[in-house]
Amino acid sequence: MKWISSFLAPAIHMLYPQHCPGCGADMPVTTALLCVHCLHELPRTGFAGLHNNTTEAIFFGRLQLKAAHSEYYFSKGQLIQGLMHQLKYKNKPEVGIFLGNLLGESLLISSRFSQLDLIMPMPMHKSKEYKRGYNQATKICEGISEVMQVPVNTELLIKKEATETQTRKQRAERWKNVAESFTIIHPEKITGKKILLVDDVLTTGASLEACGQHLLRIAGTELSIATLAYATK
Repeated sequence: MKWISSFLAPAIHMLYPQHCPGCGADMPVTTALLCVHCLHELPRTGFAGLHNNTTEAIFFGRLQLKAAHSEYYFSKGQLIQGLMHQLKYKNKPEVGIFLGNLLGESLLISSRFSQLDLIMPMPMHKSKEYKRGYNQATKICEGISEVMQVPVNTELLIKKEATETQTRKQRAERWKNVAESFTIIHPEKITGKKILLVDDVLTTGASLEACGQHLLRIAGTELSIATLAYATK
């Protein structure tokens, strides 16, 4: 069987070549999405094991968090921006799952994110999700779940209103834009749960704060936050 596999692998690669989505380089048949070079180029923050890290500092005085982490630094023109663009706009959900796996590995190593009950993505309004084909935060959650073996729930926390784009808004404007756009269905199903709330890129944290406040109003909830990237100034 090993001989057959070694014979078939090159043939499969010729028919269905695999290219690294980061640099476009030809890749051998592998389960890895990125080539070794691009994996090393990803700008990890190292926040997972650090108390009072930069991600947590954004939420000081705004949310009562157990822990918060962003896996990578996000900056324009860099590899991580290209990958996020493919995930959000180029119908590449596998990018979110793969990067979610890497994020999950960091969370798993850190004892600060142990004993989670639920992983919840930052919700997207149904109209926007239908247009895009999926919620990119959900794909990241699926990758985390594969590693941590914690279930993902996309049904309880929803976005009930389609808000304007947040891209060019300041923090106060973002907060006003999203504050009442989220709601929780069947809050009794979240009572007493340890929840990890997940988003793609952390900028001002206004949307995460709005969602987090809804979750923390439910008795006994414990909230942690993880994002794939942290947007540098």
